[in-house]
Amino acid sequence: MPKMKTKKSAAKRFRVRPGGTVKRGQAFKRHILTKKTTKNKRHLRGAVNVHDSNLGHMAQMMPFAGL
Repeated sequence: MPKMKTKKSAAKRFRVRPGGTVKRGQAFKRHILTKKTTKNKRHLRGAVNVHDSNLGHMAQMMPFAGL
């Protein structure tokens, strides 16, 4: 059976926290920022958790992350 491999694009975008949750960055903060309100941009700061319904996909993409 072939080796299991980690999806390297997922490994660069997500981090697994010690409690088992997965940290991700916010989208919609890269360009075309002039038409977005200051409040909207402020709420897009920081990191958030990946939703629980997507953790199965995360476990497939990162099999060695301990999910």
